[in-house]
Formats: sequence, structure tokens, C-alpha cells
Amino acid sequence: MIRSMTGYGRADAQTPFGRFTVEMRSVNHRFGEVLVRLPRDLAPLEDRVRAAVQARVLRGRVEVTILREDRAARTKTVRADLELATAYAQALRELADALGVPDSMSLSQVAGYLDVVRVEEAKEDLDVLWPALLPAIEVATTDLVGMREAEGRRLAEDLDGRLRRVEELGAVVEARSRDAVGAYVTRLRERITQLLGELPVDESRLAAEVAIFAERSDVSEEVTRLRSHVAQFRQELVDADGAVGRRLEFVLQEMGREVNTTGAKANDLEITRAVITMKGELESMREQIQNVE
Repeated sequence: MIRSMTGYGRADAQTPFGRFTVEMRSVNHRFGEVLVRLPRDLAPLEDRVRAAVQARVLRGRVEVTILREDRAARTKTVRADLELATAYAQALRELADALGVPDSMSLSQVAGYLDVVRVEEAKEDLDVLWPALLPAIEVATTDLVGMREAEGRRLAEDLDGRLRRVEELGAVVEARSRDAVGAYVTRLRERITQLLGELPVDESRLAAEVAIFAERSDVSEEVTRLRSHVAQFRQELVDADGAVGRRLEFVLQEMGREVNTTGAKANDLEITRAVITMKGELESMREQIQNVE
């Protein structure tokens, strides 16, 4: 069954590294694109997150947002930058000598300068954090795909209904095209009779005109190909596996080509009306397919 490209998924996870919230939103897009927003300290995990989503979402623009709350406490360490402290002390001595003032420098004074003493948090091991975060990503992805599948079922029902309408109209065109030649003969004979009056009709010339008309207005090949395209489109709806949106677009384009040719050949009001209605159905289908994965 086909899937929509529109969906939403969400999952929460309580881990030893804190509480995580994963949200996913997807919209239609010509290709597959996954945008990932992570806390800055988790940025190295971006490629892993993207790969996990792309394994199940083949087409569409997906925005993944991961937030962390209740961040777990980390071990903190105090570090002194000895090289920087030495540079500060040397600068103070040079300044005292230049000004001719006593050197009253103290340890607390040097330690108070910027970045001499820093409090640092131990960096997280992302290889350990990832297995704790991945289940939430998988749950959110499952939620997203489930919504896309539900929407896909509704799209398939609508498309199938429109396909049936196109099939019915194609049958009308096929039946009417056979009658159109006979109607044309009747009209032509009546017109010739009005023009010639009692003069005899040249039956051979009349037959030639009818043959030309029949050849020009013959839409049997177009109707046959249209029927074939309809069957292929319906089969794609039933057997859809993965991203089939582009294949459906191509088949629909071919259906439109046959309908346009039929309309160009038509010399009958009923056929013209059927063609106009079919074009409307195909346009509605084209709009629907824009959201098919």
C-alpha cells in the first residue's frame, strides 16, 4: 500500500544520561531529506540519527528534533592552565619593572585572571549514549511511518475511486466512438441531400469520406493504452513497496497523454464531454500523488 509523505512522530526516553524527547515531522518533497536538530554536545550523533530515519523513510522532507531535559549530573574537574598563568605572571613583572613599582603579585591575583583556573565537565561517551537514545528514535520513526501509512490508505481509496471513474468514461468513449461513424454518415448524407436535391449521391465518394473520417476519429488504440495504464496504476497502488510516487506520476502522465490524443481526435460532443471529465479526474489524481512517498 502506498504511503503519504505527511506525518508526525514523537517519543520520550528516560536514560542514565537524562530525559530525551524525540519529535519528527515530515512533508512532501521531491527527494528524501532528513534535517536533524540536536543539542550542541550531541552534534556528532547527527549522521547516526539521519541514517536511522532514512532506513525507513525513503522520500519526503523529515525534520527531527531531539531535546534533552533533566540532564544527568556529570563529574566536574578543576584545571589550571599553567602556561597561561606563567604568561600572566611574567607580564605583571614586566609591568612592575617598567613602572618602577614593587612587585606585589600574589597567587590569588594570578588565579583570578580569565581562564587561568577552569571548571570542566567530563565529556560524555557518545558511543555509550547512542544505544540509550536509539530506541526513542525508532519509536518516533514508527509513529511517523504509521501516520504516513494511514494517510496513504486514504489516498489510495480516493485514487482508486477516480480510476474507476476514468475507466467508466473510457468505456463511454469506446462505445460512442463506434456509433460516431454511423452518426457522421447520417449527417453527411442528409447534408448532401439538402445540397443536391433530387440528384443522385455518389456512393463511392461518400464511402471515401466516411473512411477518412473513421480513420481520423479512431481512438481504439488510445482507449486500449488508457485501459492498460489504469490497470498498471491500480496494481502499483496494491503492490506498492517503498517509494512509488514517481512511478505513479509517470503512469499518470501517460494516461493524460492518451486522453489528450483522444480529445484531439474526437468529433463528437459526448466524447468531448467524457474527455473533459477525465482530464478533471486526472488533474485531481496528480495533486494527490504529489503527497505519495
